[in-house]
Amino acid sequence: MEVLTKVLPKALIVIDYTVDFVVGKLPCGQPGIDIEQRIAGVTELFVDEGDYVVMAVDLHDETDVYHPEHKLFPPHNIRGTEGRDLYGKLKDVYEANRGAIYWMDKTRYSAFCGTDLELQLRARGIQELHLIGVCTDICVLHTAVDAYNKGFQIVIHQDAVASFNPQGHDWALGHFQHTLGAQVVSGK
Repeated sequence: MEVLTKVLPKALIVIDYTVDFVVGKLPCGQPGIDIEQRIAGVTELFVDEGDYVVMAVDLHDETDVYHPEHKLFPPHNIRGTEGRDLYGKLKDVYEANRGAIYWMDKTRYSAFCGTDLELQLRARGIQELHLIGVCTDICVLHTAVDAYNKGFQIVIHQDAVASFNPQGHDWALGHFQHTLGAQVVSGK
């Protein structure tokens, strides 16, 4: 007798892979550039497999002096600027698959904070989240912590995350695995 296993729907959350975060006003620099091919490839793979793909993109208004990041970082990902454009090949992947990718503005580190992300995921019965993007130890980390607290299974693609802080990047990879129970993978 053949046993059929049900494949649960999964989602890919692409976090902040924008011009400003790779080479612009708050850049990861070379580590961010180095993951360009992998970011685009993982995104294409999830789109091709019919999985739910979310572009979670940081959004700020330059004059918002009440935003908590205002005192921590230089202005970045400002509404209407090229710095907020997706970086490199990811922009092409998004343009070619616009109807299959959900664009979601976010104004905090976590993609869950102040957005409808959880509602969108629950509506689709998604239990497994794959996270890629930047910065490993800031927005990817905060999104993973919220996902953990909401009961999602987490998969981090370590070859598709980067940070301007090498120590923070390494610490976050360990934290994902040992504290959040995430599966940390390379390749898919």
